[in-house]
Amino acid sequence: MLEGMTSRDPRATQLARLASLVADETRASCLLALLDGRAWTASELARHAGVAASTLSEHLGKLVTGGLLTEERQGRHRYVRLADARVAQLVEELASHVAPGSVVGPRNLRESSAGSAMARGRTCYDHLAGRLGIAVTDAMTTRQLLCEETGFALTEAGLRWFGSVGIPLDRKGRRPLARACLDWTERRPHLAGVAGAAFCRHALDAGWCVRIGSERAVKVTEAGEKALAELLGVSSTALR
Repeated sequence: MLEGMTSRDPRATQLARLASLVADETRASCLLALLDGRAWTASELARHAGVAASTLSEHLGKLVTGGLLTEERQGRHRYVRLADARVAQLVEELASHVAPGSVVGPRNLRESSAGSAMARGRTCYDHLAGRLGIAVTDAMTTRQLLCEETGFALTEAGLRWFGSVGIPLDRKGRRPLARACLDWTERRPHLAGVAGAAFCRHALDAGWCVRIGSERAVKVTEAGEKALAELLGVSSTALR
């Protein structure tokens, strides 16, 4: 070894492997689709990515081997999903760094409508994103339920608020209670972590939001607008 040189950081090899997994348009398309938090079949992902099933199967094998996806088999069907919330965070944050001017615009009215719906409100793995996610995050911060000064953290008032609304928080695992996730359409952080996931789950279960289309888009219902206004002071205009 030459004088003054140091040994290579062992993490460099792993980082290079991770980057190579994401640096493929078909695999990137699959990872973005799986941000909806649900399990997809290989055939569904093949149609979404616009490739043959045999081609997609090879890509999925690499993503599973690389630890970005997990797979389950039920009968003849093979389902895959993101390995965990950390993978979802990585994909969402990478997407947020794509320069707005470099993205090709919608090719037709259908794509334009889908893009507008995604920007208005969507799920980011297991929490809310888009203008909806930002509106909820801002409302919690304004009401001092969430502190953003040194990273996201629920305040004591915030913990009591979740309890009063009937949204349980699982504080047993290693996942952070509250975490900032950079929103790729709003370019601002929205609430993730245990609290973000619990709020999203409650919003869907209570009928405050419903999934629309085949993408991750969600729509706030009339009951949801009323609940968000009463509980957090979110105006209906912020949700549209």
